[in-house]
Amino acid sequence: MTGGIIAILLTLTVVGGISVSTVAYFTLQRHRADAVAMAGYRKLAEEAVAGQEALREELKELTSRLTAVEGLLRSVD
Repeated sequence: MTGGIIAILLTLTVVGGISVSTVAYFTLQRHRADAVAMAGYRKLAEEAVAGQEALREELKELTSRLTAVEGLLRSVD
């Protein structure tokens, strides 16, 4: 009877260890996939910021040109 209980406990221990290892492996894979996705989002955000900076510079240039045109029109009157 004791040998049977030891065999059952040993089997349960091995199955439990394999189950925990499998769950840990798939959790790690999910975290890796999330990290790759976050890196993609980070790159997209950096590109968006760079685009906004370029638009801001262009808007400053247009504002200065508009100010010059307004000054020219006021000088004509």
